[in-house]
Amino acid sequence: MSKPRLLVPMSLQFSVRYLLRTGLLSQINEFAQQLVGAAFKSGKFVFADSDLKYDLPEANINFDRDKVASMGLNLQQVGGDLATLLGGGYTNYFSIQGRSYKVIPQVKRINRLTTDDLKNLYVTGPNRQPIQLATFANIETTVQPRSLNRFQQLNSATIEGLPNKFAGATTDDALKVLEQEAAKILPKGYTIDYSGESRQLRKEGDSFLTTLALAAILIYLVLAAQFESFRDPLIILLGSVPLGLTGALAVTFLGRTTINAYSYVGLVTLVGLVCKNGILIVEFANKLQERGQEKFHAIVEAAATRLRPILMTSVATVAGHTPLILAQGPGAGARNSIGWVLVTGMIIGTCLTLFVLPAVYLLVARDHSKDRQRRGDFHPIPEERKLQPALA
Repeated sequence: MSKPRLLVPMSLQFSVRYLLRTGLLSQINEFAQQLVGAAFKSGKFVFADSDLKYDLPEANINFDRDKVASMGLNLQQVGGDLATLLGGGYTNYFSIQGRSYKVIPQVKRINRLTTDDLKNLYVTGPNRQPIQLATFANIETTVQPRSLNRFQQLNSATIEGLPNKFAGATTDDALKVLEQEAAKILPKGYTIDYSGESRQLRKEGDSFLTTLALAAILIYLVLAAQFESFRDPLIILLGSVPLGLTGALAVTFLGRTTINAYSYVGLVTLVGLVCKNGILIVEFANKLQERGQEKFHAIVEAAATRLRPILMTSVATVAGHTPLILAQGPGAGARNSIGWVLVTGMIIGTCLTLFVLPAVYLLVARDHSKDRQRRGDFHPIPEERKLQPALA
């Protein structure tokens, strides 16, 4: 009884594409099947398979040259007869009722389905006498791969699969399973590589943390020059960026998208968008302190006053990137990744920034009113004027 097979649509894009490369093709199929077995056993895959399929039957006709010589046969004539009987090539056209048809000299399909049927074929012998093929040849049946795949001019087999998102597995987790198993079983002379989304993750993913760190440093230096302070940029980064990244990465754990090159682009973009919210609040709170308000009342009024512009820009960003989530068709995976990261990151980051950033401001920000007191130009605002904007 044959094992049931999982049918996968041909248009499905596999996020895991792990390649084995070697100069020899004899044992690569065995190692590929071992990796597929390890993938299912790990529980990190919902589907895995190899594109190297050794299931194409092939019949080889082997001539006994001694019998061919004793019977006076001409191998060129025998080969020509077999090509005509089995080849399926056309020799001419003929017309019937205005339509053109090919003339194909070939044995009927019912007479060439099995190797035993091939043995009953007749070829031209001496004096144009028919001689049965079985008298001087035998037929050997072998199995060959459906196609000979190559990657970078080397024979290859690709392990394709889908990570089990229901078990919380990502593309990175699935690739680690294959990499660890390959390190155990592959002998010398075999190399591994990646293609598609997996190649982007492995080749470009290592540079993401460096890119994100450089982006944060650049933002910090620009804000430090703008505010003329090393504290205020730190407040903006600590009070907004981690919150936005948390919201963006939460969607990957829910299985709506994966960590890939496109989500990296969305994360870098998100850092700049969520910093904008912090800039609006911190800048206005500093101005209120310079006008004489205490730090607590200044940050409360700044958060309340800047609420409307923050919500306007955040809603516009979310609405503008929502179509990326709904995209379908070719290339939809890339647009979905960017859309999910930006939309969820902006929603969660904006909501949490309004509460977390004021707390960080109270702990880290400098008290500008004390500076004014030391300079002798401090004129405190009456208590009822301090609370009125906040209450409003």
